[in-house]
This record gives sequence, structure tokens and C-alpha cells, in this order.
Amino acid sequence: MTLADRLQACHSSVVHDVMKDLGLPLRVLPRSIVGLDPTMKAAGPVFTIRGRPDPTLDKHTSLYEWAGLLSRAPAGHVVVCQPQDDTRALFGGLSAEALKLKGVRGYIVDGGCRDIQAVVDQGFPVFARYATPIDIVCAWRAEAFEQPVAIGGLQVLPDDHVLADRDGIILVSAAEVEAVVAAAERKMATEGDMVRAIRAGEDPQAAYLRYRVF
Repeated sequence: MTLADRLQACHSSVVHDVMKDLGLPLRVLPRSIVGLDPTMKAAGPVFTIRGRPDPTLDKHTSLYEWAGLLSRAPAGHVVVCQPQDDTRALFGGLSAEALKLKGVRGYIVDGGCRDIQAVVDQGFPVFARYATPIDIVCAWRAEAFEQPVAIGGLQVLPDDHVLADRDGIILVSAAEVEAVVAAAERKMATEGDMVRAIRAGEDPQAAYLRYRVF
């Protein structure tokens, strides 16, 4: 199992707790960025994109450049996009199809998405702030790849790892991700033991004293 697979098997709440216990900086993206479906989950190293509105583009150029953006997204990564745009959809059904076939693990955007049902039906994990039918044609372009991007006052770095699920989106630095995942796996195993003890009739407070988790 890869490190990305192990991270995806964790829960963002548990990752948060172990990072807090380890004294690591807690970087949680804004809660307004949510999965298009509550069951969606994405984890892995990030591939960052930053873009901006550009009304000077013609239709061909804007679509050709968008296709190039999809071509650059590497397999095994989660795309994190800062579009600097609060009007348009920065993702849709055809884009989800392309990235899923490439082996990209998910897409997180501090902005909008469209073709929601098509994306959900494909099972490709997308996290966004809003839905809109407005596209990017003649209006938006990418300007930087694999550079730090700011989302909600936090810096997302190209070598960060991310875990996104229905509880939220948390970032882990490349230097700490192995230790964090190992600690999260241990905590989830202990929590499983505690759940079984409570289901077997043990008092919750007694179970806490035995397992020291909750």
C-alpha cells in the first residue's frame, strides 16, 4: 500500500488529533470547500495550480490552455487549484473524466464546479466552494503550476500531502506525513478497540482510562 493509500484510509479528524498531539502546525482549509458528494474522499501529494481571470482570451485559446492544464496534472496526485475567481466553474464533467483516466486522485478548488451530477456519477472526488453553470471560456487562464498557493490564509506547498473527506481538508507537510500517517493508524486501531469494548458493555469512562482515546 502506498503512502497516499494509507493516508486515504485515515480520517481527517484523526489526522488532526495526532498532529495536535505531536505539536505540529494545524493547516485546515476553509470549511466552505466541501465534497460534491459527502462520500467523496481524496488523499495524496498535491499538485498546485494558480490562475486568474483573463477576458482577452478567445475561445480556442482558453479551451486549449485548459486541456493543457489537465495534461500537466500528474497521476497519483491531488490537484489543488487557487483560481482567484469567484464567478466561474473551474472544473466539470469532461475534466473529471480526463483526470480520473490519468490516475489523478482528486481535485480541490477554492472556487466553483459544474456538471455536478456527471462528476458524482463518475466517482471522481472533487471538493469545491460552490456550483455554477458559468464556464471559463474566454475568461480565465492558469498562470502558475507547482508553486505555493494561498487558500483561506494558508499556504499550500507543492510537496504537501492533503487528506479531504466529509469532515474537512487537512494538509500535512512532506517532512511529517510518514510519522503522521503511522500515528493516525495506531490511533484508529486503538479507537477500534475502544468501540468494541463499549459495545461489549464497558462504561465509557472506564474504557477511556484503559485506552486513553475518545
